[in-house]
Amino acid sequence: MLTQPRNEHALIDEPLSLLQINALIALSKTHELGKRHKDNVTQRLSTMQKDGAAKEKEQQQAAKALQLIEAKAKKSYQKDLENNQRNVDGDSSAAPGEGWVFDATTGYYHDKSTGLYYDSNSGFYYSDGLGKWVTQEEAYKSVETSKTTVAQSSTSQAKPPGGGGVTSSIKGGPAPGLVVTKPLNPMRAVKGAPSGVAANKRKREEKKPKVVTKEEEAALRAREAARKRVEDREKPLMGLYKTY
Repeated sequence: MLTQPRNEHALIDEPLSLLQINALIALSKTHELGKRHKDNVTQRLSTMQKDGAAKEKEQQQAAKALQLIEAKAKKSYQKDLENNQRNVDGDSSAAPGEGWVFDATTGYYHDKSTGLYYDSNSGFYYSDGLGKWVTQEEAYKSVETSKTTVAQSSTSQAKPPGGGGVTSSIKGGPAPGLVVTKPLNPMRAVKGAPSGVAANKRKREEKKPKVVTKEEEAALRAREAARKRVEDREKPLMGLYKTY
């Protein structure tokens, strides 16, 4: 029995079942998710590569900076060693001028005439008057100001008070002119002749009754009784009375 060939277009025109539709939807979603995942992985790899390159560059820059710092520190240390060796050997080439002596205690050059200290490494000067490290111009200006102040102070102390020069020029003998024998204070009493003011004052004091307290009165009585007892005890010894 011969069979009739099937028409391929008829299969396409046939309606799809619900199961087939769900399978197609799931396949489409899987394809989309796979593509999105691939894009995410690619983007993440690119970001990681960029971050790695930036971090590597930063590490290289930090290493270069560290090398520069080490080189500067080594150079500064070598310079300090050379300066210390010159100071130990008595080399005064680092001193700013004559009169500067290296002070081993402080590690700086010192000038006794000005009182300044000099740092050969920085080139700055230290002044006790300013209390800080300054330039050469500021340091010597401070020294000049201090000297001027001291000179003015000594001049003002050496100058005699007003009128002293005229008085000291007169030597020996009484001052020229009329001599006044009258006392300067007429109210002051002359020795041997009391003034009227003093006499009146004494009279007023004599007229004024003196107030005696109970304590003073008791003390006077006790003193009088003691005096009488002493007199009674000493009378036989003085021969005023005879004992039989």
